[in-house]
Amino acid sequence: MATAPAPGRPIARELAAALDPRARTLAFVTLTIAFVMELVDGTIVNIAIPSIRADLGASPTAVQWMVAGYAVAFAMLLVTGGRLGDMIGYRTMFVGGMAGFTITSVMCGMAATPTQLVLARLLQGATAACMGPQVMALVQLLYPPQERIKALSLFGVLGGLSAVLGPIVGGALIDADIAGLGWRSIFLINVPIGVAGIVAGRALLPRGASPDAIRIDWIGNAVLILLMFSLILPMVEGRELGWPWWIFALLALALPLAALLHGHLKRRMARAGSALLDPAMFRERSFANGLLTSTVFATAGGGLLIVLTLLLQVGLSLDPFVAGLVHVPFAVGVGLGVGLLGRRVLPRLGRSVLAAGATAMAVGVLGLWWAVANDAGLVAIGIALLVAGLGMGTCAGPLSPIALSRVDTRHAGAAGAALGTVQQLGSAIGAASIGALFFATAHGATEATPTRAAFGPAALSICLLLCIVIVLSRRFPVRLFDGPTARD
Repeated sequence: MATAPAPGRPIARELAAALDPRARTLAFVTLTIAFVMELVDGTIVNIAIPSIRADLGASPTAVQWMVAGYAVAFAMLLVTGGRLGDMIGYRTMFVGGMAGFTITSVMCGMAATPTQLVLARLLQGATAACMGPQVMALVQLLYPPQERIKALSLFGVLGGLSAVLGPIVGGALIDADIAGLGWRSIFLINVPIGVAGIVAGRALLPRGASPDAIRIDWIGNAVLILLMFSLILPMVEGRELGWPWWIFALLALALPLAALLHGHLKRRMARAGSALLDPAMFRERSFANGLLTSTVFATAGGGLLIVLTLLLQVGLSLDPFVAGLVHVPFAVGVGLGVGLLGRRVLPRLGRSVLAAGATAMAVGVLGLWWAVANDAGLVAIGIALLVAGLGMGTCAGPLSPIALSRVDTRHAGAAGAALGTVQQLGSAIGAASIGALFFATAHGATEATPTRAAFGPAALSICLLLCIVIVLSRRFPVRLFDGPTARD
């Protein structure tokens, strides 16, 4: 049940609906700042690892946590950050998260030891979890479901560009060695961007929160964090640590934690009228199926990205810069798929656009397998990656707005964060499972010939997951955007 809004409490969806088109556009542009920062900082550190190890003397374990710590903290706290947005205000959480992200970026840039950098990266991921969910929540409030495809298309283009430009820009900053900062500049560059985001957020984003008088669910938060930890940490660290027994013990703990969380949420909703997550959200078919479909799709995408990097650099013996350039057709395809194809064909094909995108992605992956197996050259590989990217973007672009289309906007923050969490979880599962299969069949992926041969089983696994996405896409309603909208 919904609780009554507090007297005088500003309602975000009402204030968002009152914005004129120019103000709405400026608010949307402000949100893209956070989106790009969040994406870039998740990957930009990879290019700096050799420099960081040389400067700080970091151990392999410390290096792992410099990379994985951000993702683990982000995934564990994403739903909590989204629910806090529902409770205390989306703009408040956005600006606070942006301020925290800026401060922790300075901490990363000023770190004097590996331990300090690892801790700073964990805090950076936590502040990103405060900032990130507000982006999707505010997009839901700024635009009705039918218009979100167009609004989110820019995110698709920026996402594809960020994935490619992040390492390139990071490498350029390190090579430039501005003021002798070296690798530290990849974090300190966030300071002026973060300050601009804080100012713009306060000036341009609508105030207000959910109409419900939501209270903090401390027990729900604690159980959810433990659940995410038991799932994400084994996926991120298991392969690197050789799958010790305690990794499987953590995974086994996930099921009783999930049951405990579900029971707690039902009891709290019955008793207090609000909880970290309202179980009623998951009874909405589009949302529940969207979470499942997003998990499977992210698993396929996460698996493809990890094996592609190894295939290009080990299997084809390309240096990192050339391997990065080979990714460009894939990124361009993703951007075009989200920005053009997915948005334009969705009104015509409806839910079938998801099946069309997954099919095209599978064709591209199989084409890549053929090109590698037959030594067809970089042009053929680029064409296959372009097709795979077009398919990925065509499916990924509509998937989030379809999943969220019938969710009551009073739960905008929690629903968007839940979707982001399963996407993070799926990516981790894909990297761990398909990565493990790839490493096993490639005999450690240290030599070119077995690494090229190992791409076949990995490609078939990815295509199997995409077939599951096609089946799940048929479970969405034929009429996608019936139900509550951001203007209700």
